[in-house]
Amino acid sequence: MLPSPPLSVARRAATAATRHLLPSISSLILDPPAPSPAVPRRRVRLMPLRNSAPLVSPPPHGRSFAVAAGDGGAEGEAPALVVVSFYRFADFPDHADLRRPLKELCEELRVSGGIILAPEGINGSLCGTPEAVEKVLNFIQTDNRLKGLRVIQTPVTPEDEAIHHGHTSHSPVGPGEDAPFRWDHVRVKLKKEIVSFGDPGVMPTKRVGKYIKPKDWNSLISDPDTVVIDVRNMYEIRIGKFKRAVDPCTESFREFPSWVDNQFQLAESDSHQSSVNGNTVTEGSEDLNSSGHKELPRVAMYCTGGIRCEKASSFLLDKGFKEVYHLEGGILKYLEEIPEAESLWEGECFVFDKRVSVEHGLAQGTHKLCYGCKQPVSDEDMESPKWEYGVSCPYCFSTRSEEEKERARARHRQFKTWGVIGGPDKGRSPKRLEASDGVKEDKQPRNSV
Repeated sequence: MLPSPPLSVARRAATAATRHLLPSISSLILDPPAPSPAVPRRRVRLMPLRNSAPLVSPPPHGRSFAVAAGDGGAEGEAPALVVVSFYRFADFPDHADLRRPLKELCEELRVSGGIILAPEGINGSLCGTPEAVEKVLNFIQTDNRLKGLRVIQTPVTPEDEAIHHGHTSHSPVGPGEDAPFRWDHVRVKLKKEIVSFGDPGVMPTKRVGKYIKPKDWNSLISDPDTVVIDVRNMYEIRIGKFKRAVDPCTESFREFPSWVDNQFQLAESDSHQSSVNGNTVTEGSEDLNSSGHKELPRVAMYCTGGIRCEKASSFLLDKGFKEVYHLEGGILKYLEEIPEAESLWEGECFVFDKRVSVEHGLAQGTHKLCYGCKQPVSDEDMESPKWEYGVSCPYCFSTRSEEEKERARARHRQFKTWGVIGGPDKGRSPKRLEASDGVKEDKQPRNSV
């Protein structure tokens, strides 16, 4: 893929302007019903989202193109788009039955993104017109077990809309590398968990920690008696975190239970070490082993959108923690609501789509993605001799084999030449391609005169 141009001030302003035009549905946290036994799913008429205003699109932006039926845009104009993340823990043993009708509806409405269905509920992130996305969310909630979706909405800038619709010189035959998702493409996957934790005994449907509104978060984490834990992974925390937050130094969420077990034992032991299993507590973070936090009387945790905290807080309660709090709506909700001047957030927030990172006000951040290891990289990282676009970065250069790097270079050649992966040259070098074409010409029968 070709590098994206530097982020401009105009683009940041466009993001902020678009955000104010959209109603805040990141606060669309419907009152969840009490856990109920499995209920057969029925297809019923789509109804408006309960207790919420409908998603309203801002004035359309981007170049003109033919609007598909149901997109909600005026004829000849590109409809505005939104990115919506949502999840819901529920007792959902027949989750596989929802896969086909949900995928067909998304394709019909030209909604893109990814959705995970599992026995414990649903987790997804979609991009489309406000009207189309609302129809998908309505359909999901026709199953009573999935009512009360926790939803976070992010606006899409006019520039992103144009790229998303395919109007970009970077990728003339595709949706564009910078689009939040591929247009008209959705994945609906069946998995064991909607967020991988590895402990089937943890059941957020039974109990979770106490939700804390963003407006109350600063006072909680500023209290010296509160231990602040970032439940995300190292590569996410590396580019941004809250002040005083402890980094568990995990490479995946599945490692979090083991970290808590080890950390809790050390906390009970009156140990004053500054590291756990070789993972040093970062500067400015609270040491869980300090005498002031020996019994961990109060824990405040956070993650990107809140879903990981549901499991993590349930796990801590099972372990005997008495006071467990987590940030409602996650970092994204906090960055949307809290002014930068009052914020205790430092850096940018990694997101799991092609925006890579966002800043205060949910403006797109400055980080790019290494397509070798899928980790965020800064401008400084890209100055390193270990950085090769589409191949490697300082965080994966030493762990990737030369064979892996060469395959990555082949993929990059395909996109650079054809705008899509899998062009006619299939990633082969120009010399090999010319040689191959020469052989084909020699095999062609000569025309008789």
